[in-house]
Amino acid sequence: MTAEAEYGPKELQLDIPSAARAYDYFLGGAHNFEADRAFAEQVRAMVPWVPDVAKLNRSFLRRVVGYLLDQGIDQFLDLGSGIPTVGNVHEIAQQRVPDARVVYVDYEPVAYKYARTLLAGDPNTAIIQADVRDPLAVLDAPETRELIDFSRPVGLLMVGLLLFIGPQDNPAELVRTYRDRLAPGSYLAISHIADEHAPEELRAQVATLVAAYAQANEHVYVRERTEIESWFDGMEMVEPGVVFLPDWRSESPDEAQNVARPLGYGGAARLP
Repeated sequence: MTAEAEYGPKELQLDIPSAARAYDYFLGGAHNFEADRAFAEQVRAMVPWVPDVAKLNRSFLRRVVGYLLDQGIDQFLDLGSGIPTVGNVHEIAQQRVPDARVVYVDYEPVAYKYARTLLAGDPNTAIIQADVRDPLAVLDAPETRELIDFSRPVGLLMVGLLLFIGPQDNPAELVRTYRDRLAPGSYLAISHIADEHAPEELRAQVATLVAAYAQANEHVYVRERTEIESWFDGMEMVEPGVVFLPDWRSESPDEAQNVARPLGYGGAARLP
């Protein structure tokens, strides 16, 4: 995939809400601004389950990282990582594997600047400010080349990312481009918003959510499971496949009862 002229890191604009900073707010983080909080509360007033989806997505990320550690993965590339909050990939991984290596990628300036400060004393972790739609800018970045050994298996994380990648940027090709750099034995994990099996009322609220984000110039794309599954073609799916987020190797029965359960899919697969 070739980078387009508009690809690249965002400039810091504190008066315009950011999806990454709103997500941080929904998770209870402190790295957001008045515009983000106002936008998040406006969205929550219309779509009250949005914080639940954020938390289910975060819980999925934690379980995925734990599973990959069980498979011997000790290096991770986290695309669209967002603002570091409690329970980030390096915190989860390094609790079990102290020298685990993690490269975060995000183009949101607050995420980048705060993460640089947070990670300054950790030689095994770095963040790149780059647009994930420009894979070469990510894969050939000095930080990536220093920390990630692509001759060994890698955990490639696209958690809560591809819903912001429109059809004009060909998400299937984007996934393939990153996959092509991975060694056999690597894993890919993806989560994505969905509504195909949601009750009519929730589907209407998803449409409201999409419209609200579009007004803030943050476009959200809702996709069906078949398309998400296609991004894993040629890989060995990890059981139970692409399923609702709380159903992927669940550790909490309460999550399965959450009203937001049918509003997101997650899955992981191994590159043979």
